[in-house]
Amino acid sequence: MRHSERGSFDRETVNAILDAALLCHVGYVLDGAPLVTPTLFWRDGERVFWHGSAASRALRTQAECKVCLTVSLLDGIVLSRSAFNHSVNYRSVMLFGTARSVDDSGEKLLALEKLMERIARGRWGEVRQPTESELKASSVLWMDIREGAAKIRAIPVGDEPADRDQPVWAGVVPIMTSLGEPEPAAGLASDIEMPGYLSKIRLS
Repeated sequence: MRHSERGSFDRETVNAILDAALLCHVGYVLDGAPLVTPTLFWRDGERVFWHGSAASRALRTQAECKVCLTVSLLDGIVLSRSAFNHSVNYRSVMLFGTARSVDDSGEKLLALEKLMERIARGRWGEVRQPTESELKASSVLWMDIREGAAKIRAIPVGDEPADRDQPVWAGVVPIMTSLGEPEPAAGLASDIEMPGYLSKIRLS
C-alpha cells in the first residue's frame, strides 16, 4: 500500500506500459521455492504471452499454475539534496493469474508470428518459417490481463523544505533506451541490404 497514489488500475495505462517493454519477469514456485525468470513477452488484446523451450522445466512448471508477471521501465534517476529522498522515476506493471499453454500448432505458430512482429514488424514474412519439429520444441504460455495494476513515479525531486538550502546539485537524470547501429551477421552477402523496418523499431 506504500505510495498507493502511484498505482493505477486503468487498462489503457497498463496496456501502454506492457506495449513499451520487451522483457518481463515471471514469478512462480518450483519444488517449494520461489523463482523469477526473465523472458521476452508480448501482449495480444486482453492477454500476455511468453515463450521458451518445450524442454524448459520452468515453463512446464508455470503451465496451469498461478504466476506473477512483472514489467519495469526505468525512466530517470532522481538526485535529492538528502540521501533519504533519492529515488527513481519508473513505470511498472504487476499481473496475477494462471498461466495457460498454447497447444494447438496453428495457434502456436500465430503466437510466435506476433512475437516476431512485435520485435521487428515485417520480419516474419522474410524469414524461413518454423518446421514442425521446431514448433514442438517451443512452448508458448499466456495469461489473461485481469488482476493487477500499474505503478508509476514521474515526479521531480521531493526535498524537504529544510534541505533546499543544501549546497549540492539536485535534479533528475533521464534514462532513455536506444538502439545501436545494426551489425550484419558473419557471411552475409554484400548485396543484401538492411531492411527498412529496422529503422522503425522503437523501444521505451
